[in-house]
Amino acid sequence: MGSPLTNPLRVGVVGAGVISAQYSASLKRLPQLQITAVSDFVPERAQALADEHGARVLPLAELLAADDVDVVLNLTLPRTHAEVALQALAAGKHVYGEKPLAMDVAEGREVVKAAAAAGLRVGCAPDTVLGTGVQTARALVDAGEIGTPHSATAFMTTPGHERWHPQPDFYYQPGGGPLLDMGPYYLTSLVHLLGPVVRVVGASSRPSQTRTIGSGPRAGESFPVTIDTHITGILEHASGALSTLVMSFDTWAARLPRIEVHGTGGSLSVPDPNMFEGAVELFSAATAPAPGPDADQESNWKDVGVTAGFVDSGRGYGLADLALSVAEGRPHRANDEVALHVLDIMESVQRAADGHTSVTLTTTCERPEAITTPVDLTA
Repeated sequence: MGSPLTNPLRVGVVGAGVISAQYSASLKRLPQLQITAVSDFVPERAQALADEHGARVLPLAELLAADDVDVVLNLTLPRTHAEVALQALAAGKHVYGEKPLAMDVAEGREVVKAAAAAGLRVGCAPDTVLGTGVQTARALVDAGEIGTPHSATAFMTTPGHERWHPQPDFYYQPGGGPLLDMGPYYLTSLVHLLGPVVRVVGASSRPSQTRTIGSGPRAGESFPVTIDTHITGILEHASGALSTLVMSFDTWAARLPRIEVHGTGGSLSVPDPNMFEGAVELFSAATAPAPGPDADQESNWKDVGVTAGFVDSGRGYGLADLALSVAEGRPHRANDEVALHVLDIMESVQRAADGHTSVTLTTTCERPEAITTPVDLTA
């Protein structure tokens, strides 16, 4: 793994908005991939991205039909993720898209079904889980360093995106909210660490009926909130482990960890799953000081360093892994099965919250293959 392909996978980018800059930076240094075409409804944006890669600008239909496009990188808005993916698959192209896979599980199933029928690959963000942060943490879990994992916590708390985003309305409409916006990073990490989920319970609230934009030309303008903005869920994994999830756009400040995993022999602190890197810290029961007023429990947390994952990675590394997987004849890691299951978890937590009940999931997935050593895909 990590060596250049004889022939890089040729990429047609659909959507040249803000997130495309992060993908562009990664793809420039990944020899497994080559951008050959770009399509966007704003021609200037498409041309700027195309110029960075010596690619050409095409209407969507022509990009999907192009002979020099092997995979479509779908960076459109969430409401069109499934539509563009289905069009690409119908045109005989692999697809890699931004999260979520689709707006709902029903749409997501159609994408997965179409890919299987066509014998094509569908990949989906987040690929942050392939970086050194989550993969190092997973290596410790798999090696038994915390004994048998029995629980985890995952917290994403902010006061809301309207404070910095000049056009934040969509975050507070159906398809938005903290769960669908940030949940994929946390839930995909939990699936990598602890495996699939079988049942959830949930509760949610909407403390504010309106929000006020804090920056840009619309600063000071208020707009309505039409979804719940604070969501709490309890996830029961197939392994028996229980995860507690809090996703909030209503928290001004908190001193909560991003993700912690607890086992019979210790605890693990996992870095921000929206990032590819970060310190992984291990608390081992074997070296814990005896309890007492002078016990220094904090000093027992040890930074384990980097032991696994794609090093110096960024958005687009999941697509590079897909390219390598096609050449090597193996499953890719940021795959549609995981993405559909994560979408099912999110949809089920909200259904549980709305119905004041528990919900049994209708999907499952395999834990993707671990990246057991540090790997440089640019080498």
